[in-house]
Formats: sequence, C-alpha cells, structure tokens
Amino acid sequence: MGEFVTPLLETVSSFRPNEFESKFLPPENKPLETALLKRAKELFTNNDPKVIAQHVLSMDCRVARILGVSEEMRRNMGVSSGLELITLPHGHQLRLDIIERHNTMAIGIAVDILGCTGTLEDRAATLSKIIQVAVELKDSMGDLYSFSALMKALEMPQITRLEKTWTALRHQYTQTAILYEKQLKPFSKLLHEGRESTCVPPNNVSVPLLMPLVTLMERQAVTFEGTDMWEKNDQSCEIMLNHLATARFMAEAADSYRMNAERILAGFQPDEEMNEICKTEFQMRLLWGSKGAQVNQTERYEKFNQILTALSRKLEPPPVKQAELLEHHHHHH
Repeated sequence: MGEFVTPLLETVSSFRPNEFESKFLPPENKPLETALLKRAKELFTNNDPKVIAQHVLSMDCRVARILGVSEEMRRNMGVSSGLELITLPHGHQLRLDIIERHNTMAIGIAVDILGCTGTLEDRAATLSKIIQVAVELKDSMGDLYSFSALMKALEMPQITRLEKTWTALRHQYTQTAILYEKQLKPFSKLLHEGRESTCVPPNNVSVPLLMPLVTLMERQAVTFEGTDMWEKNDQSCEIMLNHLATARFMAEAADSYRMNAERILAGFQPDEEMNEICKTEFQMRLLWGSKGAQVNQTERYEKFNQILTALSRKLEPPPVKQAELLEHHHHHH
C-alpha cells in the first residue's frame, strides 16, 4: 500500500460528444439527421436482441467504471469501482454522467420508435425489438441500469399513447406483448420501489439500478420528469430508505458486480459500429447535433420533450373533439 493520494475531484464530464473518433459522424452535424437516424436504426434492426444487449452492458460497465478501471483511475477515485465512487461526495461528476447516459438512452429509444418510421408494422416491429432487448438486459445481462432506461422510454406518455402501435404489437408479436405486460412492468415497479433485493438474486446482477440513488444525491441537478416517482407515492419515505440501503450494499458488493460482469461478457467481441451507437457521445450528437450537445442538460431535455410530443401526435393524431370541430366551423363563416 503506497502513500495516500487525495482523490481527484472531477469537474468535467467523461462524455465529450464533439471530440470522439466516429465512424458515422461528420465533424459537425445537425440534430436528428435522417441519414444518421436510418443508419442507427438499421444496426438496431439487423442485430439480435442479445447482441445489442451485450454491447449496451459492455458500454455501461465502462461508464459506471465497473470494468476497464486502470490503476491510475483507481488512484484518482480513491476507490476501486465506480459503484463505490457514486456513493461518495466526490462522485458528483460520475453521478451526472450516469444520469446523462440514462436520459439520453431513453430519449434515443423513444426517437427510434417515433422518428423515421415507415408503416405501423415497422413501428410495432421496433417496439417488439426494444422489449426483447429489455428482456435480455434483465435476464441474460443482469444490467438493471439500462433495463430501466428502456423501460423509461416505453413508459413515456408520447409512447404509451400510440394505441394503434400497441394494438399492432399485441396482434403481431403476442408473446413479446405479454412478456412486457406480465413480467417487465411488474418487475420494473418492484425495482423502483427499492424492493429488488426480494426479486433479484444479486449473483445475477452486473450493473445495479443506479438511477434512484444518483437522482437522490443530485436532487438539484435533475429536473427531467419521471425522476420523482417516489414523491408521489405514499410510501415515499420507505422507498427512499430502501434505495439508500441498496446503495450501501452496492458499494460493499462492488467486487461481486465486477465478477458477474466479467463472467457475462467473457469472450464477447464487440462490433465497432454497434459499439458506437451504444456510446452516449454518439447518441448526444444524434439527438442534439454538434452545437446542441454542448447545451446544459435541463434545457436539452425540456426541448426534447416537446419534440417527442410533436412526433407522437404526427404519427397518431389525437382524436378531434366535437367542440373544436364546431369552433373550426364558425371561423370559416
């Protein structure tokens, strides 16, 4: 054991969307460019759900510093795993990055469903694929962090209101639809109530849920809707304590998560292109463009909420109310 080195207080995000080497991205790009959306969508469509889930897990393990932690990083962090760091005061920047990746992924998944889709069948197929990836993240990968990002996307009001799409899913992909309703949704609810210890054997988890803890610790920084689920809940205090207890357990068990991740990813050979679309930097550039990716989090998310609402209404317009028809009628006379 060498002499004690004061942990480094990181102040800059590890995501640098305008500086990373990319196979797809030109040096500058506009938000939501069709060619980029199509390319990402193709990769998603042409890959097996399990393969996609492996790429996501592998990237999560880097971002959360569960795998690939160098000696120097360890020294700087003062601990050996990001799972310990995020419970400590100087883990502030890592917590923000974990929030950034989660929200960006959820918005990216929503865009995959809402943007640049052809027919209703296409949309149902995309929905089915996302649910299958969520199943793989939960069951084969033990990645609860990205599982919850996909669930967040599927539970966005802009997605749940697409009645025709969900009906098509139930008709064409009945098994997947049943899995989603009967297994994924109840499981997700348990997770967010902090009761997962009762339903997940820890020896199968590689990346814990993370979001409730980091949002609790970064209260002032987070305003994206859906993060305050425990405040609308009559057991909110108990839920909060559950998440804090889980966090303590998580920090202590950091090593076993790492071993689980190593076991699950043993022999995994990432595909370069698939790897890139799983990167937060790529997703930030895709969603916000090279200029917009610099803007502060809250502003970016607010703006995107409106975009998602517009896309959703364009795909399945809300029913026109009787009163509006009359109103419209009067104006024309």
